[in-house]
Amino acid sequence: MVDGSGDCMTRKPWELPFLAEPEEVAGLRRLLRLHLRLWGLSDVADAAEVCVSELVTNVIRHVGAGTPSTLVVEMNGTYLRVALRDPDARALPALLSAGPDEESGRGLAMLEAVSERWGVILGAESKLVWCDLATPLMSPGGHIDDPRVVKSEACLTLYAGGAAAGNIGRGRVGVVFRKEVAIDLIGDLLHWLRAHGYDPVDALERAQLHFEAS
Repeated sequence: MVDGSGDCMTRKPWELPFLAEPEEVAGLRRLLRLHLRLWGLSDVADAAEVCVSELVTNVIRHVGAGTPSTLVVEMNGTYLRVALRDPDARALPALLSAGPDEESGRGLAMLEAVSERWGVILGAESKLVWCDLATPLMSPGGHIDDPRVVKSEACLTLYAGGAAAGNIGRGRVGVVFRKEVAIDLIGDLLHWLRAHGYDPVDALERAQLHFEAS
C-alpha cells in the first residue's frame, strides 16, 4: 500500500541541457520515460511526453531552432512538474484558439488538456514554462501501489529477520535499511544461481530486460 506517513523514495530534481532541435524531441521523450520509470511514475509518462514535445516545439517555433534550453523535471508536492527553460524572456507563450485545419496554435492547448495547471516563471534573462501533472502519490516521497513492490517488501522483511525487520518502519530510515537488504539479497541470489550452474551475469541481464519492459 502507499504509505503517506513518511518518505520512502527520494526524487531529486533532474535537469538536462540540450539544443532545441526537432530531432532532439524523440530522445528527450525516451529519457524522460526512463527517468519516470525509475521514479515509479510510469503512469504519467504518456502525459509527460506530450508536455516535453509541446514545450520544445514552442521554443523552436517562437524562439528559434538551436536555442540552448534545459529540461527540468521535479516534484511539486505530489504533482510531477515538467518544465523547459530557455534564454528568451520576451517570447511569452499564449493560449490560442486553433481551428481544426490550422497547423499551429494547439501546443499550449495540449498542455492545458493533459496537465492540471501550467504557467511561466520569468527570470532576468530567461523564462521557465512549466506544467504540473497529477500523480497517484499521497506524499511527495511515497510510491504508487504496486503488487510487485508489496511482494518485494514482504520478501525483504523475511530475508532480514522477519518481525524484527518489520519494526524498523516505512520512513526514510526504513527504506535505506531495506535498500541494503535488497542488495544483500541480490548478491545471495547470484551465488545461488552460480552454485546451480547458471550464469549470474546472464540472469542480471534478463532481470534488467524484465524490469525495463514492465
